[in-house]
Amino acid sequence: MTTRPSGAPAHRIAVVGSGPRGLMVAERLAARLAEEAPAGPVELYLIDEVEVGCGRVWRSDQPEWFMMNTVADEISAFSGTPDSGPARAGAGPSFGQWWSASDPDHPGPNSYAPRAVYGRYLRFVLDAVEGGLPAHARLHRVTAAVQDLERTAAGYRLTLADGTRLPVDRVVLTTGHARPAAAGEQRALAEFASDRPHLRYIRGDSAADMPLEAVPAGAEVGILGLGLSFYDVMAAFTIGRGGRFVTDDAGVLRYVPSGREPFMVAGSRSGMLLPARGRNQKSALNPYRPVLFTPERIRHHRPKAPYDFASDVLPWLLAEVELVYYGTELRQRSGEQAAAALTAELAVALDAPLPDVAAAAARHGVGDLPRMDLDRLARPFERRTFADPHAFEEALTAAVREDLEHAERGNVDSPLKAALDVLRDTRWVIRQFVDFSGLNPASHRSDFLGWYVPRSSFLAAGPPRVRLQQASALIARGLLRIAGPDTRIVGDEATGRFLVSSPRVAGSEVAVDHVIDARIPNPDVRLDPAPLTSRLRERGVWTSYVNRHGAQAFDTGGVAVTGSPYHPVGADGRPEEGLYVLGIPTEHTRWFTQVGSSRPGLWSDFVHDADAIAVHALAARAGNADAGAGAGSEQTPAQVSAQAPAQASALVGTSAGR
Repeated sequence: MTTRPSGAPAHRIAVVGSGPRGLMVAERLAARLAEEAPAGPVELYLIDEVEVGCGRVWRSDQPEWFMMNTVADEISAFSGTPDSGPARAGAGPSFGQWWSASDPDHPGPNSYAPRAVYGRYLRFVLDAVEGGLPAHARLHRVTAAVQDLERTAAGYRLTLADGTRLPVDRVVLTTGHARPAAAGEQRALAEFASDRPHLRYIRGDSAADMPLEAVPAGAEVGILGLGLSFYDVMAAFTIGRGGRFVTDDAGVLRYVPSGREPFMVAGSRSGMLLPARGRNQKSALNPYRPVLFTPERIRHHRPKAPYDFASDVLPWLLAEVELVYYGTELRQRSGEQAAAALTAELAVALDAPLPDVAAAAARHGVGDLPRMDLDRLARPFERRTFADPHAFEEALTAAVREDLEHAERGNVDSPLKAALDVLRDTRWVIRQFVDFSGLNPASHRSDFLGWYVPRSSFLAAGPPRVRLQQASALIARGLLRIAGPDTRIVGDEATGRFLVSSPRVAGSEVAVDHVIDARIPNPDVRLDPAPLTSRLRERGVWTSYVNRHGAQAFDTGGVAVTGSPYHPVGADGRPEEGLYVLGIPTEHTRWFTQVGSSRPGLWSDFVHDADAIAVHALAARAGNADAGAGAGSEQTPAQVSAQAPAQASALVGTSAGR
């Protein structure tokens, strides 16, 4: 056991996985240590297989054509804003501030950064965290894969890939995106390619980790998915191959090929390119405050869980979306006072029934606007068939052009983009009714995961406008074709090739030799083959969370954890109180855990979660009550918040990151 000069035994905390979640835990540990009177030495171990400080997805050496989809000014990896002192845990610049100060070519406010640049910012944050540690604490950066975690009489033992064994007292698991084994459609495609040397199937993953360089120039490539990862693959095959996007004299983006590009034919369930984020017109420091869609209002009408998402939650969310939609149009036509009058009429008492927002909008003179319809927006070609690929391309081009017009107006001035931003800005409200079996199993699986989540992801998590402009330029150049709605890719025994087609576009079938799954795999602890996950699962330390309300139990596939500070719940039903689990492994136990930052100076769940773990892990030192491995008292979120600095007094929802 490591000791410091005083001879006191060191309290050792390991954070396994050092992407944004793991880094925030380290930041809050350091901030708490700096605030306290020395209580014995502390050793912090930040462990990552790829790059300590930013992890695999945000690693700083990836190509700069992979972009973020949140403006830099809305992002911070510090839990507090800068002050007169040096950058350190609890006080440091936002990503936008750091980028502007460190890069003479910074493109200006409301810009989207390459993911590698964010990785370098995270490394800067880690340096600041380490540099501000008090004398009784030390941080170790360990680049290694953790293969095993075992309970010992004194605490825990981590086994690294090289055989090194690291004894610790507490372990925080923030292991991020998994690489599950292929199943279903993916497995069939992989097996079809496995015994045909001229074919290649590339499974879903971060595009920076896909072997895209193995696809030769001029090859025909089928791409499954038109989401954020599709745009990454598209950029790798164009900008990454030496091509250039240039703006012509008419202001239209054109593509100048290098000759090394493959031909891409892509498709998805919707057949529509993921819509663009509206041009940012908002301040990062003033998040949207809902008027109708509030936790208090929903709980007043339905005091107890489980909730039915379709009847108890969704109507209030859609009312909020419509309020912003009509209110924005009213402001554009008649000014701020007119929009405020609509809001005042609809800001009904807590016990009032759901208001008819569209009827109120008609009374205020904006009833001529088309109704908001998430199905129509997310599936624009749902009931249409097309005579040939050209007819579909014309419809797609028109839909993309319309979306770009809305996006250019901005997320404050475009009624559509302002309304869709509500889906992002109120995720924190939804989590209060979804997490930990807040919904009954049938509604959780069908209404929420089956219906709402795909539509919300499609409409509210889009790329920068430039990505749609680039896709349009590639379509015009003949290097990209979108197959159409309900795209299918199958192996064809007769030709020995993959066939890409849309059943609703006549003549859409294209034969390809390479297939790329541009969809991020759905997290599921049951399917994760990683050695650490497998051993935790085999020993019953990690179990899959089951929504057991009523007769229709639903196994979510997320790691079962307690409430804050998120101890894993073992097969025996008991929490392992020396361990903590945050982020993507717990997806579906909790919702939208892939968030990668908080807003500058505002404590979201992202910061509160990390701080709760820091408080609990440090309280377990020798000499404290309930100390020792596997011990410790469970704290409610309210108890943790009461201990947090004053800046944490308001819990603010954030949507930074994907």
